[in-house]
Amino acid sequence: MDTLAEFRTVSADVAVRAARTWWDTNAAAYQAEHTADLGAAKFLWCPEGVDEADAGLLGDVHGATVLEVGAGAAQCSRWLAGTGVKVLATDVSAGMLAAAAKLNDVTGVNVPLVQADARELPLPDECVDVVFTAFGALPFVADAPAVHQEAARVLKPGGRWVFSLTHPVRWAFPDDPGLAGLTAFHSYFDRRPYTETDETGTVVYTEHHRTLGDLVCDVVAAGFVLDALVEPEWPDDLDRAWGGWGPVRGALLPGTLIVQAHLPA
Repeated sequence: MDTLAEFRTVSADVAVRAARTWWDTNAAAYQAEHTADLGAAKFLWCPEGVDEADAGLLGDVHGATVLEVGAGAAQCSRWLAGTGVKVLATDVSAGMLAAAAKLNDVTGVNVPLVQADARELPLPDECVDVVFTAFGALPFVADAPAVHQEAARVLKPGGRWVFSLTHPVRWAFPDDPGLAGLTAFHSYFDRRPYTETDETGTVVYTEHHRTLGDLVCDVVAAGFVLDALVEPEWPDDLDRAWGGWGPVRGALLPGTLIVQAHLPA
């Protein structure tokens, strides 16, 4: 089916519906393509290979209750559960959660799975100690502030919110890991999402952009204290590409931003 790719504004409901349908359709193919990197029970923050086992970006989670939003096949949650952490994994896509259920069976690590929109979590106020997402939810919603606000709602006072996403500067560059990806072609300040529309006029994919300033303002407006902005460098020994990420671009441009924040106690 032919698709039309363009930058144009879409409603919040259209964006979430497109994300759910796209990931339902492509969940199995995505998991198969990235099995070598994602594994079945590995906590990888980004294509640069930042591993929670080494980085400890969530902080001390001993005895904590942890929530993952936009969990995909829940590899990160499964790794946490394997260390004895109480964790719940949510995702908007039934297809991704089906992949997660299969990995639960394969590994014997039974992570609880819930289908939920990250903007409207079926959880009470102040019920978890940590919320996180690794490239989940935020790039695919038109109203990212609602995700930050919902994370703040379910967190206990002093709770932590940690998330990774495509580095905002990448919006200006083509999604190409090679030399072609080093020439800016689009305005960094254009907040219209990238959309793909099928031949019937239905929006089938959206990806959304906030400048770094927008992102910081959204996090702070939700009540968080910003702790760190982490910009991983591309490792010298990592020579394969992952989508638009790879050693050529990674040597010159940041590909990922990881944000650490907490609520006041």
